[in-house]
Amino acid sequence: MADNSLLARLDGLDARFEEVGTLITDPAVIADQKRYVRLTREYRELQRILEATHRYRALLDSVEESKLILASEQDEEMRLLAREQLDAATPQIPRLEEEIKLLLIPADPDDAKNAVVEIRGGTGGDEAALFAGDLFRMYQKYAESKGWQLAVSSFSEGAAGGYKEIIFTLSGEGVYGTMKYESGVHRVQRVPATETQGRVHTSAATVAVLPEAQEFDVEIHEGEIKWDTFRSGGAGGQNVNKVESGVRLRYNWKNPVSGVVEEILIECTETRDQPKNKERALSRLRTFIYDKEHQKYLDDIASRRKTMVSTGDRSAKIRTYNFPQGRMTDHRINYTVYNLAAFIDGDIQECIDRLTVAENAEKLKASEL
Repeated sequence: MADNSLLARLDGLDARFEEVGTLITDPAVIADQKRYVRLTREYRELQRILEATHRYRALLDSVEESKLILASEQDEEMRLLAREQLDAATPQIPRLEEEIKLLLIPADPDDAKNAVVEIRGGTGGDEAALFAGDLFRMYQKYAESKGWQLAVSSFSEGAAGGYKEIIFTLSGEGVYGTMKYESGVHRVQRVPATETQGRVHTSAATVAVLPEAQEFDVEIHEGEIKWDTFRSGGAGGQNVNKVESGVRLRYNWKNPVSGVVEEILIECTETRDQPKNKERALSRLRTFIYDKEHQKYLDDIASRRKTMVSTGDRSAKIRTYNFPQGRMTDHRINYTVYNLAAFIDGDIQECIDRLTVAENAEKLKASEL
């Protein structure tokens, strides 16, 4: 049975698709980068919806044709073919309706962007830094499995290993839309290497996943940036500690919510090339400001949802990694696996898939489709 309300929602999309297709070839639109990016994104979304719509209407026509044949045709061979066609098409309809409903929900424009990931050791001292290092390696392995590029921007090592803090960028297709579910507090329960009596300790690390901002996402007055250069530290050959390739920027930014002027300080020692480090420091500045300006939007989403899946709330405890039991539990969806070794080695896709399904269910409910 066709969903009449869904068919009504699909009316007029062809006309809009043609209109947007014409607009994105207009030189005036191409010159306006913000508008051009928004329209090309809408064009791709409409294209996916219309492809699914055409399959949906073809199925409905197939069902109606089969029913008509069964009601009026006397030839047994024709009736058999019609019955096979009806049996094949009918179960596909509800699945395709769900697909279209999800496509009709406006996509988060940030989902297609690259992601900036910040991992910081929390409570637990040296053990928290070691766990932050484990999380970094987990994401590193996962990025490799997805074919993403990973570039470390800055890090501070822990005294016993791991990281007090590490910031890196993941580049690829739909990175933020996948990685956004990792934002929050990750808790670990295990016996630290320094523990002599075998007691289980609880530590934590925080993960923040931000959409990487593009130049036209935020407005920065580059003439007001104060730049410093310094010599990079650590391993790296003769160039390190001799050439001032590291860069530090200071920028005064007015918070649009509080009205307070804040000084933003960003350092980058990612490469031995000072211009490249400046470019990457600017990218991090844009991402930082973009994230701040969109936090109110994220908070509004969080307040409307009964459960939190990917609201950007980085203070919420999202997972527990229990090493004695070999267990990982994601508290947002009550999902538990007893293969912690594989999970911490980057096998996290199934958990992300379940989080995606949970969020889509919330979106469908909120949209009343």
